[in-house]
Amino acid sequence: MSGETSPFKVERLGIVMRPDPSREDEVEGVLNPGAARGPDGELYLFPRLVGKNNFSRVGIARVLFDDNGNPRGVERLGYALEPEEPYELRPVEGSGGCEDPRVTFLEPLGLYVMTYVAWGPKGPRIALAISEDLLEWERLGLVSFQPDVEAKYGVIFNNYHNKDAAFFPHAIPMADGTIVLGMLHRPFYDESHAPKGIHDTLPSIWVSGCELEWALRDVRNLCVMRKHALLIDPEQSWERLRIGVGTPPVRTPLGFLMIYHGVSGVLARNASEQNRVEYVAGVLVVHREGEQLMEYRSSSPILMPEVEEETQGTVNNVVFPTGVDDRGNGVLDIYYGMADKYIGVARLHLPEQLPLEAHELLEVQRLHRQ
Repeated sequence: MSGETSPFKVERLGIVMRPDPSREDEVEGVLNPGAARGPDGELYLFPRLVGKNNFSRVGIARVLFDDNGNPRGVERLGYALEPEEPYELRPVEGSGGCEDPRVTFLEPLGLYVMTYVAWGPKGPRIALAISEDLLEWERLGLVSFQPDVEAKYGVIFNNYHNKDAAFFPHAIPMADGTIVLGMLHRPFYDESHAPKGIHDTLPSIWVSGCELEWALRDVRNLCVMRKHALLIDPEQSWERLRIGVGTPPVRTPLGFLMIYHGVSGVLARNASEQNRVEYVAGVLVVHREGEQLMEYRSSSPILMPEVEEETQGTVNNVVFPTGVDDRGNGVLDIYYGMADKYIGVARLHLPEQLPLEAHELLEVQRLHRQ
């Protein structure tokens, strides 16, 4: 399960949600949930519910715990979002989707923010919704990635397919000192449309930000991102094809910690073939020391497909972390999609310290491989 040298201890706690065969909205799977503690102290999951023709909704479910405090199942409470807006619908195919949500309590705004993938006519795009209580949600719309002020990258991120978004819970500084509400995301680009200065076009994790004071003025401004920087790109063999945002960052004594996914294997060359890939999970920790970004990344996966529900499903060999619950005392419960069909939970025990490397503060030149 874990690399021998990993300082993190991980234990599987089991499956917390399976598709109910009697429900048409779940016939193709329940997977990739957001997670957050509500004002009432309860833990809520926001699973992607997949119905026929890949029509995806975001559900709401309360997590049920056993006498030992371990998650054992869920109580379904309805939907947070159903595809309704033009950017969430694909009428030609009779499909659409609100997919793969991540939920963060954004402390400067005092609101829960859901990032999700809107599966609409232009392909996958990132959209936002907000809530005060996790039960009622208001759409803000699609994220608009404005050209960065310095035009460093020379591209419009709005033109890219994009997935796997999640906010930091607190404001963060960009390299020029601007304080932003930072959102991690994973745009897709190729050699002919790559951002300026990016020589390796494998899908990587970026940070874009909305200026804090602008978002405080009007929460609808949260959809407008004007600062951009590459955070990490693939490095290890288990990240050979791509990496992507997993759980929203959580503040720990080690720094902001995020579980992210890496993909390796062989991609199909044409429509008659199937991908033969594996999705695994690793750890990223970042924190600021002066003008340096201190960073730790897993050299080996902390979680990889092993049990049958992870190796056999709608898409085989997938663990896909998207939700996190801080249990205190250095323990995090990680909620993740299993083979695009079920939802599992694993418990992560944090070490007291990590070997960290220093980098320039959210500056693209420090990271991309030559």
